[in-house]
Amino acid sequence: MYDRILVPTDGSDTAELAVEHALDLAEQYGATVHALYVVDTNAMSLSLGGEQLDRIEQGHYGEMDEVRERAESATGYVADRARERGIDTVEHVSAGRPHDMIGNYVADNDIDLVVMGSHGRTGVRRALLGSVTERTLRSTRAPVLVIDADEE
Repeated sequence: MYDRILVPTDGSDTAELAVEHALDLAEQYGATVHALYVVDTNAMSLSLGGEQLDRIEQGHYGEMDEVRERAESATGYVADRARERGIDTVEHVSAGRPHDMIGNYVADNDIDLVVMGSHGRTGVRRALLGSVTERTLRSTRAPVLVIDADEE
């Protein structure tokens, strides 16, 4: 039923809860887990200059230690937890609007299921930027399993 499961992650506690659910399903179905970190260029555009934003959008994260470390930490967490359980993983980092990048990744990689947290951002940032999870639900045809952090 599920061969490829995508876990979009921002490294938050909510995302880590989603990882556990994704790994349980991957174990049950023998699926590969894809860990995706999206550098949110909309959120970063306010704090970075145009040149730095262009580098990020072109995938040159290696030149920006903080961005690279955050991305590697988030996807690495998924890969480490999967490795402990003998589950194959794919790590990927992209830049853009998170829900768009998630939708593109789903389409480009024949993802069977997306497992993500109900929210990674809280408070004013969530209200201003909108919910990545809600937008992902509207922008992909793949089933999306939403893990509600408040329920956990």
